[in-house]
Amino acid sequence: MDKLGKCSANYVPLTPLTFIKRASMVYSHRTSVIYGGVRFTWQQTYERCCRLAYSLRSLNVVKNDVVSVLAPNVPALYEMHFAVPMAGAVLNAINTRLDAKNIATILRHSEAKVFFVDYEYVPLASEALRLLVAGFKAGSSAQDAMPLVIVIDDIDKPTGVRLGNLEYQQLIHHGNPQYSGEELEDEWDAISLNYTSGTTSEPKGVVYSHRGAFLSTMSLIQGWEMSTEAVYLWSLPMFHCNGWTFTWGVAARGGTNVCIRNTTADEMYKSISTHNVTHMCCAPVVFNIILEAKPHERCPITSKVNILTGGAPPPAALLEKMEDLGFHIMHAYGLTEATGPALVCEWQSNWNQLPRDHQAKLKARQGVSILTLADVDVKTKKTMESVPHDGKTIGEIVLRGSSIMKGYLKDEKETAKAFQKGWFLTGDVGVIHPDGYLEIKDRSKDVIISGGENISSVELESILFEHPAILEAAVVAMPHPRWGESPCAFVVLKKKGSTTEAEILAYCRKNMSKFMVPKKVEFVEVLPKTGTGKVLKMELREVAKTLNTNNNRNNKRSDKEVLLHQTWYHHDTPANQENVLAMSRL
Repeated sequence: MDKLGKCSANYVPLTPLTFIKRASMVYSHRTSVIYGGVRFTWQQTYERCCRLAYSLRSLNVVKNDVVSVLAPNVPALYEMHFAVPMAGAVLNAINTRLDAKNIATILRHSEAKVFFVDYEYVPLASEALRLLVAGFKAGSSAQDAMPLVIVIDDIDKPTGVRLGNLEYQQLIHHGNPQYSGEELEDEWDAISLNYTSGTTSEPKGVVYSHRGAFLSTMSLIQGWEMSTEAVYLWSLPMFHCNGWTFTWGVAARGGTNVCIRNTTADEMYKSISTHNVTHMCCAPVVFNIILEAKPHERCPITSKVNILTGGAPPPAALLEKMEDLGFHIMHAYGLTEATGPALVCEWQSNWNQLPRDHQAKLKARQGVSILTLADVDVKTKKTMESVPHDGKTIGEIVLRGSSIMKGYLKDEKETAKAFQKGWFLTGDVGVIHPDGYLEIKDRSKDVIISGGENISSVELESILFEHPAILEAAVVAMPHPRWGESPCAFVVLKKKGSTTEAEILAYCRKNMSKFMVPKKVEFVEVLPKTGTGKVLKMELREVAKTLNTNNNRNNKRSDKEVLLHQTWYHHDTPANQENVLAMSRL
């Protein structure tokens, strides 16, 4: 048997690019994309991807070049998930909620060769490009390192907005529909690059392989039981882990992509009703948008809509309300390094007999591994021994499998730190229940998940420290009725009364992305610390739970919370406090 070898007949590199070629043949006349008044079939979408890939090659884009794109969920961004890797390049979909400084950092770190910009984001991109040029060291050739900029005009209602001489549709028009793409020789080659948090100092660019993307996609369409002819609503940004791989997954099932520019109640209800949507993904924050829709925004939901949700665990009451409207919820857990969802709360039929509130609690758990993830466990970090399956003993969640990232771009140190003893360390703390289902209990990295966005408390604190009136600052997660979690900043001033909450929030809005801005600033005389000077964030989180953004100081507190407050906590109540709930990030 050892003499039997691999050949081109029995071994082909795994890649999700095979999905669209198959879709163009098997589902050629089936609708692939809906966007406003625009409709494409799978044959048309495949030809558009071939044309774009050809044009990219003609622009001297070669293997492993990075192609960045700043755009909402429009057909162009969907097409680039196939066209860019077809050209041998690596797709970098940038978070549209980042500020210009973070975008410039990503463009510099990734060494993007081409930068596609949706017309709506031209002002933001222009500022990012200005910062990119300003950041080059003296004596270096900025022109050589600048990406070629191409505007994506609206395909349904063109605006004529330009930034440079090229527009997306020109590339489609001049491309060759017969071009089948560059041959993939190694399934370990990079297919996409996704940044974890847009940090300005040490960006972490997560690199996915063709193999990992293929296996993760196959696992998720199987685990979610996505059938052929699914109608998928793009309520989840495609820049989030390549749309949790459903950019490729919808093609695999010959489904229909319903693209929307904005995740508003009106657009979602209208799309669900008009196009008979069967599937959608979103963070729990979108549940509130749907539930709080005004009467004129609502449309009847006549058939079941399957929702895959991730991020902060949705409250049981929220799940019940959504299911009353006709939505079927499945909870997932993942992170950028795992190519999106790595665990799903796979439903057991015997749970159908349980009370609804009990069912909702079970659904809120993170669940079991996707099919192609080799293993998942919760281990004691020091010994790497597995914790007992008792639902109480905590440890770090670790993963292993081919869907895990290749590593961090240009960061061997952080890559080595993430991969230890044959496992990927997530930095999240959880437990395993007796039935084998996993549940997150805390985040050892102090990452705040707000509306589906990961916010680094360390990054936020570093910006607060630059404020001239602030002596110390610590940021933790606090419960938020809309976003699930939101940042709460505890601040020690150099001089008491030297600034206000409103002024600090204004400073934050000027110096960071909108979704990072704290929803609450509490002034304290001293931060609780250990003997070695480390801030006790667990205590801060307990106090943050008693606060809200509406300045209601009459919440009842437990004896422990009162003791914490009396021991170290002092708050000020500036006259000009703001209710920042109205600041929508979507």
